[in-house]
Amino acid sequence: QFFVFCHGLLQLSQLLVSGYLKSSISTIERRYGLSSQTSGLLASFNEVGNTLLIVFISYFGSRVHRPRFIGCGAILVSLAGFLMSLPHFITGPYEYDRSVASMFSNTTDLCQTGVLGSRGNLSDAGCTPHAAKENHEVLLVMFIAQALLGIGGVPIQPFGISYIDDFASERNSPLYLGILFSVTVIGPGVAFMLGSAMLRFYVDIDKVTGDGVQLTNKDPRWVGAWWLGFLVAASLVAVSAVPYFFFPREMPKEQIARIKRYGDFPLVLLRNLRHPVYLLVVLAQVNLSAMVAGLATFMAKFLERQFSLTASLANMIIGAVNIPGAMVGIVVGGAILKRFQMSLRQCSAMCVLGMFLCLLVAFPLLFLGCPTQKVAGVTYSESSEFGHHALECNLQCNCPEKAYNPVCGSNAIEYVSPCSAGCGVVNINADNNSVLNYTDCRCISENGLAGFAKPGTCGTSCSHLFLPFVVLSCLAGILASTSHTPSFMLILRSIQPEDKSFAVGIQFMLLRVLAWMPGPVLYGSAIDTTCILWEKKCDRKAACRYYDNNLFRQRFLGLQFFFEVGAF
Repeated sequence: QFFVFCHGLLQLSQLLVSGYLKSSISTIERRYGLSSQTSGLLASFNEVGNTLLIVFISYFGSRVHRPRFIGCGAILVSLAGFLMSLPHFITGPYEYDRSVASMFSNTTDLCQTGVLGSRGNLSDAGCTPHAAKENHEVLLVMFIAQALLGIGGVPIQPFGISYIDDFASERNSPLYLGILFSVTVIGPGVAFMLGSAMLRFYVDIDKVTGDGVQLTNKDPRWVGAWWLGFLVAASLVAVSAVPYFFFPREMPKEQIARIKRYGDFPLVLLRNLRHPVYLLVVLAQVNLSAMVAGLATFMAKFLERQFSLTASLANMIIGAVNIPGAMVGIVVGGAILKRFQMSLRQCSAMCVLGMFLCLLVAFPLLFLGCPTQKVAGVTYSESSEFGHHALECNLQCNCPEKAYNPVCGSNAIEYVSPCSAGCGVVNINADNNSVLNYTDCRCISENGLAGFAKPGTCGTSCSHLFLPFVVLSCLAGILASTSHTPSFMLILRSIQPEDKSFAVGIQFMLLRVLAWMPGPVLYGSAIDTTCILWEKKCDRKAACRYYDNNLFRQRFLGLQFFFEVGAF
């Protein structure tokens, strides 16, 4: 029972490390200028190390000192967690465009008519060979950390489960495994809550003092302390690893255990893959897993963009609403199975019904959303209204073209920087050194007078659709996950008993290769196609500043719907 407790703790903290990355992905994109395709690849990269080794490990499982192997794996996972936070410590402070001269720079992004030629240096400062090299190092470190995370995770689940199954009595084994399984479902929820807590702190909380930070967490340039959560999670893993070095190789059995023997490897493989029920159910699970992999990675980013939420709040919604919803679905599915003692045909009917209802609920989600706010020169040009050339008003301002410091004009149009709105004056709140507003803005005319602008984005006017969206998406998740347990039953009961553990191993491997690995990359690439304004770093595309929100929604949720239809 102590082993089960330790293993639950270890699995939880291991999932914290891998799940936390997903909660901070939009923040890491912004901090290091990554496209969603790159961040999707990063998020799924831990599966690579995992898949390469899992078959061998399951095969040699009974011949090694399993607890020690688990302990060593956990040490690797912990190391990977610390490595993930390393980029924060090897790179300089986060720099963003600002209107107020500060200890970092004396350039400003206000409209200054007299100054010519000296304005181009605002964002080019980060273009030295050193900066480009730094960026490569960051990516390299993170990809290595993800690979290590995958490799370290290999022995943890299979060895833990077989160890428990070997030495627990027939009667208690399902209970213990049920406890572990529920932990693996809770884990990601806890990870998103951890993300929600950490991203409220400013990224350079250890490098700059409070008054040096002029951003609030609602600012589109805000970057939260993404690295902090990795330190917390990695420390937890390290603590959980210690007991494993003191467990014996074998325990006194609660009861005589069965000895498993692997048959002829290729024969068993062919026999299972030719089994139509097994193959179809695994294909359905591949579709569902691909959907979940993409959703888990980018759902928070979608909520941030579509409903103008902070990263912290988006993570809170996923950790407190969507993931518990999926847990409820899994439990309900299992309870119905147990209560009605379903036959195989009824199991499959239940899967089909669950998916059908899920489709009905998920379809309206495609229409719950709003277009991107009006951004002058990006999604909207005034020339259509006033008949003169767009943004002629700021031509004399010599704006740095790369500046990004969004302001919301009193005319409810967003401008990429105070300079592009033609604002000449900035008003500071003396108490905390933050920007109150910008005045004397030539591009914002009200009754012929120059208007003013507030710092920050105007946001999408979508708040009224937020609640229905969350309710429907949670409901769709509950319905889809009711098919989880019956689909496993279909696999376990339709194949030959002696092939059981092998068939489950093959199933997980197929899910990894066909769903967990490509899923986030596919979603990330689809999201990138909807970008309308890229941040440029040294003439390469970096992170996306503005998405076409309608396209983003249609492609993101369209992919989700496509996979749900596939599973159905």
